[in-house]
Amino acid sequence: MKVPYFDLPAQIRSLRPELDAAIARSLDTCGFCLGPEVARFEMDFAAFVGAKHCIGYNSGTSALHVAMRLLNVGPGDEVITTPYTFVATSWAISYVGARPVYVDIDEQTMNLDPRLVERAITPRTKAVLPVHLYGHPFDLDAIKAVCARRGLPFVEDAAQSHGARYRGRPIGTGGCLAAYSFYPGKNLGACGEGGALVTNDDALAQRARSLREHGSTVRYYHDEVGYNYRMEGFQGATLNVKLKRLPAWNTRRRAIAHRYHELLRDTPLRLPHEAPWAESVYHLYVVRHPARDRLKAHLEANGVGSALHYPVPLHLQKCYAGLGYSAGDFPVAERAANECLSLPVYPELTDEQVAYVADTIRAFKEW
Repeated sequence: MKVPYFDLPAQIRSLRPELDAAIARSLDTCGFCLGPEVARFEMDFAAFVGAKHCIGYNSGTSALHVAMRLLNVGPGDEVITTPYTFVATSWAISYVGARPVYVDIDEQTMNLDPRLVERAITPRTKAVLPVHLYGHPFDLDAIKAVCARRGLPFVEDAAQSHGARYRGRPIGTGGCLAAYSFYPGKNLGACGEGGALVTNDDALAQRARSLREHGSTVRYYHDEVGYNYRMEGFQGATLNVKLKRLPAWNTRRRAIAHRYHELLRDTPLRLPHEAPWAESVYHLYVVRHPARDRLKAHLEANGVGSALHYPVPLHLQKCYAGLGYSAGDFPVAERAANECLSLPVYPELTDEQVAYVADTIRAFKEW
């Protein structure tokens, strides 16, 4: 049996008639840059998250960048964040000339450890940027309490967690802003790049719309330096088709994860942890073991795809050598990077495929 790590073609095949019709509407209206399909998506996604405003962007990276601009983060400032995530989280800080300040992660959830955040705050700290990693919420109440005590805003990087819940409530409105990515491999993915900011703050929303459109609210009048970060109409059309299916897709991801839990609990693998206050949407199902590389080779030899998220923590990336961090500075993140292995998890994965992945892992003899 062959089990691809991710089977996007299967999803597209199932949606093709609706996607074709939605894209045709964009062609008919010539709504290529923003336009009616994007406006409709913004309204519906805001309702899905429970936010007052949703502002669409051309990527999640752009949304994070604008979030830093909205908080007036700039040269000389510091933003506390995690070293264990996709690099775009730190790019947003670097793009505005600020310094990423890393804090180690929680051993169980692999999210930013709230107990360490307060110790990293200095007079130069301007904001905190935690990530809801792998679809699992970070501890929002704990982060919020630290930030409230120190008078700091925080932004939720929700790029991997569309529809996740914290203490029964959708994530996305815990801080002043939340940033989402709609990269094709996400739980809610466009047919290309896409992103969004959500907020309940009217002033932030107004400026967020201006910054994505060259710093302008009236054409050819520019209030500040802005960007060409508009979402394409085709992507809004695609996301409108997919958004209504997202709850069912997330339910299926959770069912697959729970089945993996049952089938793999007696193996030497460290399985994903779901905190009692969290409802993960399992963007990724990441297991851990020191023999990760040998296990990955074994899976590939038996037709099972897998991936590494993330094999090099950000403080050890060449691009951030100038920050002055060294191996050993964040041991929990470094250990996770050396042990992580992402197994297939997507709504189109069949029960038979899940069982085959588990059987293949149990047949591994080189622990």
